[in-house]
Amino acid sequence: MESAEDQKSITIWGEETFGPAINPAVLVARARLEMEELMEAVEAGDHAAAALETADVFILLYRVATLCGFEVDEAVTRKMAINRARRWTPKGDGTGSHIKG
Repeated sequence: MESAEDQKSITIWGEETFGPAINPAVLVARARLEMEELMEAVEAGDHAAAALETADVFILLYRVATLCGFEVDEAVTRKMAINRARRWTPKGDGTGSHIKG
């Protein structure tokens, strides 16, 4: 059984494979391209491709996080605490906006 990947192992792999990322904006730009591929897979109803494209986005975001000096899981936990404390207006499509003020 393969061991689970994490932010550290993915960052190491990325640097070994592509060299060190100097500017996180380059990785963000690449993640945008991967998001477009994810959208194509979702629109086509190809769930297997959507899973792989979602993984590509996460791989890039893990590398961004490492360059910026934070752990993704910790940032998500902090952000969810903020989100849970907010009041929200549902849009009726599975998304919504937080109520300011």
